Amino acid sequence: MHSQGSRSAWKAEVSVLWAAHQVHHSSEYYNLTTALRQSLTQQFTSWIFYLPMALVVPPSIFAVHIQLNLLYQFWIHTELINDLGPLEWIFNTPKHHRVHHGRNLYCIDKNYGGVLIVWDRLFGTFAPESDKVIYGLVYPINTFEILYVQLHYYFYLWRKSKTFKKISNKLLTFLNGPSWRPGKPRLGDHSKNPKITGKEVPYNPSWSLPLQVYVVLHFLLVLRTYHDVFENKTMLSQLTIVGMTSYILLTLTSLGFIIDQRPRAAVLEMLRCVVMVMMQRHSYVKPPLPSLASPTEAFVSLSLLFWGLQSFSQLISTKKKAD
Repeated sequence: MHSQGSRSAWKAEVSVLWAAHQVHHSSEYYNLTTALRQSLTQQFTSWIFYLPMALVVPPSIFAVHIQLNLLYQFWIHTELINDLGPLEWIFNTPKHHRVHHGRNLYCIDKNYGGVLIVWDRLFGTFAPESDKVIYGLVYPINTFEILYVQLHYYFYLWRKSKTFKKISNKLLTFLNGPSWRPGKPRLGDHSKNPKITGKEVPYNPSWSLPLQVYVVLHFLLVLRTYHDVFENKTMLSQLTIVGMTSYILLTLTSLGFIIDQRPRAAVLEMLRCVVMVMMQRHSYVKPPLPSLASPTEAFVSLSLLFWGLQSFSQLISTKKKAD
């Protein structure tokens, strides 16, 4: 349980590790779905912190430990539970973990514990919940584009490192804390973070109800595709898995463009619908139920038609403005 807290601390205090973990913290809401908001790249570094356990802990015990750890940390992502009495002194609870997810100054680099909060109390990284917690990143990213959410911080670190002349400073950009600059402490200077007033509101672009229904329906369809890939991965060729995974990422990216109301959303969604029609023809994309095969095909065809017309309309409008 202590290793989980140490791992969490390293992820927040080493920029290249934070680049992966920031995905989990990027949500400006705090509910059970936040627990499922995970990084694509975190698995490439998490194993390092468990490696010493391989020397002394039997695999069966480790397997039970890691699963219990994950299950425990799921339920604490909620605002519905306020105070658990004496348990607050020992265990990591929703009240404590809300602080860990806050971008208020008093929340930064606090309450790292996974299951037990006693380690934070012992090592001076504990902070009780006081002012209203404002969730999300210190500098909100304000987008639902999935690949940007996952990878933007790596590009930011690269750009930041290029502003320094000394090789040591370039390396320390990745190894020190996210707020670090030359001449500052290892974890940086948090006093320059944007001031929190308590009146901040989550990023919530304005988009119509029909578009919301559209996005939900297509998300359910791609969820079915994901389920098929996961269920049949041992029987599918590597090329098929790569193709279907690419389609899933394309879908999530395109839906993010629609939610963000990006200017290029229509063209991207039209192209995605073309890919979806082709995959339907070859049975790579299946309806939620066999009885919904015809309605699903009609829905996808209408989607393609709608976004094709939207793209054409945008093209004509752009051409008129150019003239």
